[in-house]
Amino acid sequence: MSSPAERYAAARRRAAHASSFPALTEFAADLGFDLDDFQRSACQALERGSGVLVCAPTGAGKTVVGEFAVHLALTGDERRKCFYTTPIKALSNQKYHDLVRRYGAARVGLLTGDNAINGDAPVVVMTTEVLRNMLYAGSPALDGLAYVVMDEVHYLADRFRGGVWEEVIIHLPASVTLVSLSATVSNAEEFADWLVTVRGETEVVVSEHRPVPLWQHMLVGKRMFDLFHDADAARKHDVHPELLRYTRETLRRLEMADPRGALTRRGPRWRGPLRPEIVERLDREGLLPAILFIFSRAGCDAAVQQCLAMGLRLTTPDERAEIREIVERRITAIPGEDLSVLGYWEWLDGLERGLAAHHAGMLPAFKEVVEELFVRGLVKAVFATETLALGINMPARCVVLERLVKFNGEAHVDLTPGEYTQLTGRAGRRGIDVEGHAVVVWSPEVDPRQVAGLASTRTYPLRSSFRPSYNMAVNLVGSVGFAPARELLEASFAQFQADRSVVGLARQVQRNTETMTAYEGEAQCDLGDFAEYFALRRAISDRERSLAREGQHQRRSAAVRSLERLRVGDVIRVPSGRRAGLAVVLDPGVGGFGEPRPLVLTQDRWAGRVTQADFTAPAEVLARVRVPKHFNHRSPAARRDLAAAVSGTGLPRHAGRRGGRSRGSDEDNQLVELRNQLRRHPCHACPDREEHARWAERRTRLERDTEELRQRVASRTGSLARTFDKICELLVARGYLTDGGEVTDAGRMLARIWGETDLLVAECLRRRVWDGLAPAELAAAVSTLVFEARRETDERGSVPRGPVADAVDATLGLWSALEADEARRGLETTREPDLGFVWPVYRWARGEPLAKVLASGAGLDGEMPAGDFVRWARQVADLLGQIADAGGAGAELRSVARAAIAAVNRGVLAYHQAS
Repeated sequence: MSSPAERYAAARRRAAHASSFPALTEFAADLGFDLDDFQRSACQALERGSGVLVCAPTGAGKTVVGEFAVHLALTGDERRKCFYTTPIKALSNQKYHDLVRRYGAARVGLLTGDNAINGDAPVVVMTTEVLRNMLYAGSPALDGLAYVVMDEVHYLADRFRGGVWEEVIIHLPASVTLVSLSATVSNAEEFADWLVTVRGETEVVVSEHRPVPLWQHMLVGKRMFDLFHDADAARKHDVHPELLRYTRETLRRLEMADPRGALTRRGPRWRGPLRPEIVERLDREGLLPAILFIFSRAGCDAAVQQCLAMGLRLTTPDERAEIREIVERRITAIPGEDLSVLGYWEWLDGLERGLAAHHAGMLPAFKEVVEELFVRGLVKAVFATETLALGINMPARCVVLERLVKFNGEAHVDLTPGEYTQLTGRAGRRGIDVEGHAVVVWSPEVDPRQVAGLASTRTYPLRSSFRPSYNMAVNLVGSVGFAPARELLEASFAQFQADRSVVGLARQVQRNTETMTAYEGEAQCDLGDFAEYFALRRAISDRERSLAREGQHQRRSAAVRSLERLRVGDVIRVPSGRRAGLAVVLDPGVGGFGEPRPLVLTQDRWAGRVTQADFTAPAEVLARVRVPKHFNHRSPAARRDLAAAVSGTGLPRHAGRRGGRSRGSDEDNQLVELRNQLRRHPCHACPDREEHARWAERRTRLERDTEELRQRVASRTGSLARTFDKICELLVARGYLTDGGEVTDAGRMLARIWGETDLLVAECLRRRVWDGLAPAELAAAVSTLVFEARRETDERGSVPRGPVADAVDATLGLWSALEADEARRGLETTREPDLGFVWPVYRWARGEPLAKVLASGAGLDGEMPAGDFVRWARQVADLLGQIADAGGAGAELRSVARAAIAAVNRGVLAYHQAS
């Protein structure tokens, strides 16, 4: 126990602190809990007038620092404003309600794409895009702005939206103090160095301390193990010896049972615990509520169904009654006839048992209900995709990872340490749980040491994803002029990181140059100039490769020509690949852009498109069969009958297979001459010739690598500004900027269009391709510029005939010309319009029922999920809103756009709008 003198000294220190930081003392008095050291340090820096970058784990309480910025804005002598920005609307809504509870509705506003509440309030919560648009427009709402909080600032690494954060940070007036809140990143100092260069004084506050300790476990079959024996072992990445021993024995038993397939998931050898068994186990251990991460929407839904099928129930009768009351109150706005289409009764059954899924394919209203019930402790187990880990405040006592591999849109990839930290960071509710728990489900392909590495690496680097866009270019040039705009881009974090990396590359170039000189010395030959001799050897190799390529090109051209001649009903043989064998042509696939891609049906009843890559030799027509006029290749019965007709031709599967020999490269005169020169060269007789050649080869390889490094140095230095120059060139050529760098009327219209396809939207408006469309037709036509299918598909979506088809064809024509223009200038090309949402939004805007609408978005994967439909329909409505406000659009088109918005915002969309 401290002495009276020590207590007196501590009281004096507290009093001195209070007098130094009066605003913080006042703020902390109302919190109801003591500030952590990192929170206090960051708040003190703010009160001293410095900007701050706060990096701390999920759930550590970073937002307290943002709330102190709000307090500073509201308690100063002069009237000041604070904008609180978040990356997603759901987080904005959540933070708005938090601040309203604290400061009252009169002093807090909300601005998102969907909502505008009290936008002139001194404190406004908004998505980052809204603030970016305000800065470009020079909005009067910026007057008096003193603080901007950027919550989840690590989003600037986001591939699609990350650039917005950098635009805001660069453009904010110098008088604004920036509060940046980030997950723990390993290059916080680098990010802070950049913030200092563009924002002035910025203090970095890093905390790696989790307020609720996190325990790591592995579930192996029915046994649960600690991943680490103790905290010291965790620091050293030392896996618990008992876990290692048990998993090794399990693997050995599997290999003895089936040495061929022990590490695959085929067959009955390894059956991990079923999802209902995992939930029951967690319940017995007192680890609910839990989030079980499954990296698949279908997997999440299936997990709930499996639990229901096994009769799992985690709730009491009182809890079930409360759940039903909340659900019925929250979904009253959704039309009754749509509920069964949305799977409402199955969803409610799961909720009443304490079980739910949470993923982007769900209706937003359903997701919000799941979030509310989980936070209230009524839903005990949520099966979620990783999107839940971003932003939404849904902490649990336990987090389970079913696999350590996820599909990133292109391939299955391992989780990064950063992703693992983000996901498991949900475990442990501050103020409720003494500790959190993370459980990884073991399978033969999971090494506990890999998990230990993920669990022990707490941080990940922040990498900029910033790049100039057309909209950004006209906005920048319009607001500051061409030269200052270029300088602003050079001030981005992306360029800052590129320039820093150049220093290391330049050092490597220098080292390589010195090494090449040494290699040159080793390759010296007394008989003659070995560099000259070696150049002849390389010329021979290059010529041989060139001849081989020419042969390949000739074969490829012959294959393309043969595919162009195919007709419906031709029977051919696909010579290679998984679809090898006889096939009948259903659609020649010629016309349009690129090479022919015939749609074929194989003897094995597979239907799909083939390309010249599937043909090592020209396609030869072996027979003909009749294909019914309206043949539906998606019908199993139709495929079966036609495949039988192909088999009935009597041709063997290997029919048409031929060998062949390409022309020998020895016949080439140039090659013969080079070989003669080589034999005549004095170095050819050197006894150490091959030793010299090895050193010369090393030098050549290093020279190639060094040239690559030099190009990377050149490309990174000022790379963003060069891209900006090319964008501006294209905008000048197309009339959006003048040669003198002035923004034209068309450019001012482009400045008001936001999105990945901004310039293509502007081109469609200028060329009047949407004029004369009815509201539903306009919604359908513009959907091609916002929708993006989750997976690439060979099928080009169909569109309603007439005006919609004409508008879509005209849009594709404009895109084709724009893409060629971009490719000529070496710019990243605008993505091709996607026709996959045309029918759903067209039918919806015409007033058709939800069931029919969702079925029309079927494609090859079944009907469109309701959540996807709502999200894309919202984006269509958002683009229609931009068209309605676009200065370059005619009055009639703007009126039709407003009518189309009204047609889209009905039923489930009207609920989403209101929420």
